[in-house]
Amino acid sequence: MKETAIYIHIPFCDHKCIYCDFYSIISYDNIKSYLSSLKKEIRFFAEKYSAGREIISIFFGGGTPSFMETEYIAEIIDEIKKCFDVTSRSEITLETNPGTVSMNKLEKFLSAGVNRISIGIQSFNESELKFLTRIHDSKTAIQTVQDAKSVGFDNISIDLIFNLPNQIKEIWGSNLKKAVELPITHISAYSLILEPGTILNKMVLDGKVKLQSDDYDADLYEFTIDYLTQNGYAQYEVSNFAKPGFECIHNNAYWRYKDYLGFGTSAHSFIDGERWWNYSGLNFYLESIKKKSNAVIGSEVLTSEQKLNEYVMLAFRSKGLDLQDFQQRFDTDFLSKNKEAISLLLKNNFIQLKENLITLTPKGYAVCDEILKNFI
Repeated sequence: MKETAIYIHIPFCDHKCIYCDFYSIISYDNIKSYLSSLKKEIRFFAEKYSAGREIISIFFGGGTPSFMETEYIAEIIDEIKKCFDVTSRSEITLETNPGTVSMNKLEKFLSAGVNRISIGIQSFNESELKFLTRIHDSKTAIQTVQDAKSVGFDNISIDLIFNLPNQIKEIWGSNLKKAVELPITHISAYSLILEPGTILNKMVLDGKVKLQSDDYDADLYEFTIDYLTQNGYAQYEVSNFAKPGFECIHNNAYWRYKDYLGFGTSAHSFIDGERWWNYSGLNFYLESIKKKSNAVIGSEVLTSEQKLNEYVMLAFRSKGLDLQDFQQRFDTDFLSKNKEAISLLLKNNFIQLKENLITLTPKGYAVCDEILKNFI
């Protein structure tokens, strides 16, 4: 059986945060038609790709999936289970925003099959939440985590953002301290990224917001690694940390170059070396599904060089490059091919080589993109 992940994009949202560049719409006019289209799209691709595949992960992203009624999410999960081989081991994640779920709603999501909650907290600091235009406050964020644990979620992840404008290390440290005090098993800690087309990007261009330096960003990042690893969270990707046994299966599917299917607006898929992507606009998506049962707007078949480069990039950003797996995939000895670069990186403690695996050190994670230039 070929391990495969599934991503479901729920674009509906009641508010667009200033930093967000994911496709989302502040409208609920087409919720019912979107559900019908999703199910039709799932059935279409199941006919082509369900045979010989085991679904190891289903991930609901957005938008704000937790705004949907629990029956809505349950219908999608049930459709996937009808069409694909989804086992009891499969990880089913729902992105959740504080303030969008009650204890009762969380309980219903759990009953519907969701077994992992990813909560977009971003900060526990009130002024930072206000700057990010989040709809929740710190108290609500904490309560959402505690409610999720109370109803029976053992796998709870949160997102946090560091290096916000004017963020001092003490504020970021207090965010991390609060996170490790809560029953959280996974933390995604991202540096604030300026994405084109976002409200934040315009604010910076207009001189209303000034970002902090790259050096300060690197300092906060190294502080993050040290703090979380000292508190029992192992780093398994550039921005992701987990307690033992709680690495995100869905994330690892991407980073370990496994196949995945994406359904919904703006979703991407990657199967057997071919990548394709859907329309972003909701109306275009709905019309395309109506006409041909899929919403693919573009595709590419990767060359051998593209596959190799992507594999190396994803491996170094996560748990490391498995030399034996690389040899089997590409019929190339990675060590021999990159002898000088690897020797220098080992000497300067940017990477480590152990049991047929090359991994970045914490020092290496901080300059991951620079290291990759040696191999891509």
